Amino acid sequence: MNRDKIKELDSEYIVHTYGRSDLVAESGSGAHITDMDGSELIDLTSGIGVCSLGYCNEEWVSAVKEQLDKLQHISNLYYTQPAPQLAEKLCKRSGMKKAFFGNSGAEANECAIKSARKYGSSKSETKTDVVSLIDSFHGRTLQTLTATGQDDMHKYFGPFPDGFKYVKANDAEAMEAAVDENTCAVIMEIVQGEGGVNVLDADYVKAVREICDKNDALLIIDEVQTGIGRTGKFFAFEHCGIEPDMVTFAKGIGGGLPLGGVLFNEKTMDILQPGDHGTTFGANPVICAGALSVLDQMTDELLDEAAAKGEYIMTKLAGFENVTDVSGLGMMIGFKVSGKKPGDFVGELLGKGIIALTAHDKVRLLPPLVITYEDIDKALAVIEETAKNA
Repeated sequence: MNRDKIKELDSEYIVHTYGRSDLVAESGSGAHITDMDGSELIDLTSGIGVCSLGYCNEEWVSAVKEQLDKLQHISNLYYTQPAPQLAEKLCKRSGMKKAFFGNSGAEANECAIKSARKYGSSKSETKTDVVSLIDSFHGRTLQTLTATGQDDMHKYFGPFPDGFKYVKANDAEAMEAAVDENTCAVIMEIVQGEGGVNVLDADYVKAVREICDKNDALLIIDEVQTGIGRTGKFFAFEHCGIEPDMVTFAKGIGGGLPLGGVLFNEKTMDILQPGDHGTTFGANPVICAGALSVLDQMTDELLDEAAAKGEYIMTKLAGFENVTDVSGLGMMIGFKVSGKKPGDFVGELLGKGIIALTAHDKVRLLPPLVITYEDIDKALAVIEETAKNA
């Protein structure tokens, strides 16, 4: 089947919820994607932060294939080996106590919000409010979309669930005013990915932790995009020196297969009881086997390299003509290009063999953590040239 036929079928039979680019991906290896026409591109997106170890990582592929030969699925009414092994590794790496496995970031945040509401209801029937940040992004289900602090995303889909408030990021006074005895939780990202690659101040995060403690509200850290090494730490909250009550994760943990979940600390680990929550495909043994391989390869050395590469990229970008407002943490980077809309700039990069993303009014980069400096320099040269001619 040729590329035109693929695009024709897509247009005819798939709901148009995505503004697709012209790329028709055929295969991938490391930080490279090969188009159906045989052209090779450098990918600075990791499938929106998913393929942190690059495409078709050999150890990950081997782990997935090995589990496929044993058992592809059985319901969560029974035990399998990979899931508890994965939960143990995640808990020991994060300092949390228990894990729940689902399929996506939205599901993870749904689970966390449900858990917070149950916790709040055990204290008072009015303790149900959830506070999130303006420019946040927490998912596309009705509840997680409501938790998302972006007005543009709230068009057309009301009425929305009640009980959500929004405050400006990095404003401790605004958070202090919003959190009260009726607040069951605060949910926030350490780096707002979809919202523009906005980094929260560590002192602000610590202040929010104190505000939650004072009001017996739970602190949920959304690590769907920032987690599993993306910021140079295993989880981004480690940059801030706090312990969340719940951590949501997805994207990078599955290595390319759908996996998400919630980590609970000692305070929250027993909130959910049998019948309170569930999912058919969560803790799928094949996906968990792949995730175990991801964690085995997520060494301290790899995290240090990711931090160093991210700093290298941001330093280079800051010196390019027409590039402004460089922001980020580790391998989660955003920047503006004077005189160019981010979508137009990303389109130009694609035509020159570089895959990038947008985030609000910024270009966004989420390279594979394993990308080489050679590929980084090649991609940066294209970005510099394209920005210079903007």
